[in-house]
Amino acid sequence: MMGQLEGKVAVVTGGALGIGAAYCKRLAEEGAKVVIADLEDASSVVGVIEQAGGEAIFVETDVANEAANMNMAAKAVEAFGRLDILVANAGLYTHLRRGPSLEETVDEWDAVYNVNIKGVWLGAKACIPEMKKNGYGKIINIASTAAFQGTPGITRYAASKAAVVGITRSMAREYGDDGIRINAIAPGPIETETGKQYETEESIKRRLASGKKRALGRNGMPADVLGLCVFLSSPKSDFMSGQTVVVDGGGTMW
Repeated sequence: MMGQLEGKVAVVTGGALGIGAAYCKRLAEEGAKVVIADLEDASSVVGVIEQAGGEAIFVETDVANEAANMNMAAKAVEAFGRLDILVANAGLYTHLRRGPSLEETVDEWDAVYNVNIKGVWLGAKACIPEMKKNGYGKIINIASTAAFQGTPGITRYAASKAAVVGITRSMAREYGDDGIRINAIAPGPIETETGKQYETEESIKRRLASGKKRALGRNGMPADVLGLCVFLSSPKSDFMSGQTVVVDGGGTMW
């Protein structure tokens, strides 16, 4: 059976671990050739995809660096001949120190800005010229419900994800005539093995309380966001652009 993304080439930033690795594997299952762009080594994810009969390469990439993003796009085209999909998943979250906004430092803000905002823009800046050549492309930016809920103790992160929504809307209007659809996924808390490695007593309490607030009574797992990522990457969503879709088990309702 043909996958929904057969013949497409997808770049996933931050694809070495956690939700990013799950996106890579799922897109490959649907037939996409996958470029995993990360500072962490993604050779194990490449191996899993290849063992399942898919195609993938790892390109070491610092998304906050413009030249690194240009190299990421060039390597995708060099390896697979085209570039159709960008999943801008790389972001700083797990290791961020939490505390009142007045105690956040300029350096902490700059670090989050560079990856979570500038990195999303630079990824699109590198990939859109290749998509324009084919008159078609899909960009899926990863936002967060933190942008909408007013998440205390992590203002710089919430602000960065609100900026991702703004980038999504502005660039969707700019590049629609080129056949490029740009949407965002806003997950609620997603439980990953990577994240659990860094848990504290306080964060475990926060996680358990968060799950109880949702209509479905639990936090998300990586598998919960994969279907939407495939949908937004596929022709099934070709008349959608500039949208941010919340996936948080009914915690945020519009």
